[in-house]
Amino acid sequence: QVQLVESGGGLVQAGGSLRLSCAASGSTFSVNVIGWYRQAPGKQRELVAAITSGGTTTYADSMKGRFTISRDNAKNTVYLQMNSLKPEDTAVYYCNAERLWPRWTSWGQGTQVTVSS
Repeated sequence: QVQLVESGGGLVQAGGSLRLSCAASGSTFSVNVIGWYRQAPGKQRELVAAITSGGTTTYADSMKGRFTISRDNAKNTVYLQMNSLKPEDTAVYYCNAERLWPRWTSWGQGTQVTVSS
């Protein structure tokens, strides 16, 4: 069992930066992948970035060069550094933990990111 708590969201002007944190507790050793997803009103939840237990990262194309995912294993925390934010980045950002086998997934409650023009 993994519990996730996101923080760091807020209101920022276009071009600004935010750093989101995902604090994990529980059986964190069993997690294979932690990802950041976002969901804007009227849209499906989409992957923003992900990092594996081995440190491999992946990003959605629109986030490459602007967002960086990282982790601090000692703190059981994954970060999403968001730079050059755009209004279209406005969404609720969720942290997700996945175990591939046996398969399970855990979601945080989300943190709101609002980027003003």
